Amino acid sequence: MVTFQELGINSAYIKALNEINIIHPTEIQKTVIPTLLKTKTDFIGLAHTGTGKTAAFGLPMLNLIDHNEPHVQGLIIAPTRELVQQIKKQLFKFTKYLDHKIFVEGIYGGEKIERQIRALRRPTHIIVATPGRLLDLLNRKAVDISQVQTLILDEADEMLSMGFKEELNQILSHNTSDRQTWLFSATMSSEIDRMVVTYMSTKAIRVQVNKQSLVNENISHFYINTQIADKVNVISSILKKRAGERCVIFCRTKAGTRTLVEALNGEGHVVGALEGDMYQKERDKVMRAFKNGKLSTLISTDVSARGIDVNNLSYVLHHQLPDSLDYYTHRSGRTARGGNTGQSIALIIPGEMHKVKSIERELGIKFSEML
Repeated sequence: MVTFQELGINSAYIKALNEINIIHPTEIQKTVIPTLLKTKTDFIGLAHTGTGKTAAFGLPMLNLIDHNEPHVQGLIIAPTRELVQQIKKQLFKFTKYLDHKIFVEGIYGGEKIERQIRALRRPTHIIVATPGRLLDLLNRKAVDISQVQTLILDEADEMLSMGFKEELNQILSHNTSDRQTWLFSATMSSEIDRMVVTYMSTKAIRVQVNKQSLVNENISHFYINTQIADKVNVISSILKKRAGERCVIFCRTKAGTRTLVEALNGEGHVVGALEGDMYQKERDKVMRAFKNGKLSTLISTDVSARGIDVNNLSYVLHHQLPDSLDYYTHRSGRTARGGNTGQSIALIIPGEMHKVKSIERELGIKFSEML
């Protein structure tokens, strides 16, 4: 089995990785890390959430930072505030045992911009940012990315689907000749292809994690046959039987999320919601309660769940199966983190069994019926 030392990671980082239970490199880490450590190159990595992307790009970026130079050398752009916070937290943990400081700053909407401007006046080596807030700070000339040597786009397909195309184009137009760009995405849409052609080298290295590795092998997959009218009762029964276990229930829409929250609260369950129309303070309050264990059940849309990183999540429930295979992988990847096992449970109605079979075929997994 390949080790992080064999990949070229130094002992200080390995000590930190061991402390957070990252012991053996995942497939994308084994493939990506040696390349990005040894070669200055534009890079395209096709991989889903849960495959270990943050360490795959974060460790090589940290290795490139000159801690004696106080300017911004690395820039990571991610679609949501939660994912930005998660990446920043991981980078901080990776650097715990270094004999020098690497300063990482997170910038995102939902927090007073003046506070972030003050923070950026301090020495900053790496910025992790959402596109909208970063562009706002660039327009105010409150941040300088002219000396960025490595720019990373994480979950590029998600950023485009959330409407950040124009912001990304404006950000990517900065210092194109002086930097290397690393793009990570679950899929390669025509819009991403255009972005690659415009802003990246034609010699960019491409790596794709094979589909069988996209879903964590510690996840067990189940389906429950039911009717639309019975879904609330089925979910209520599961929550009662598994009281105290932590789970995320996924809905396709914001309206569906709100409706399910009201229905389950009416059944006596205490559940929280994450959906796009919430104020940031509300989202933060719900996530704090969920992470510290005061709230055990969270109901969320796919986009709002980006950045949820909880190691002891027992299972995820699919109120409806998603239309996109990528979303099934993202949803399932919320559980079985940190070496734990977990379950992905889908509620299906008559006529939907073909969706289960399609997911099995495409991802190389097997569903069992849960009675």
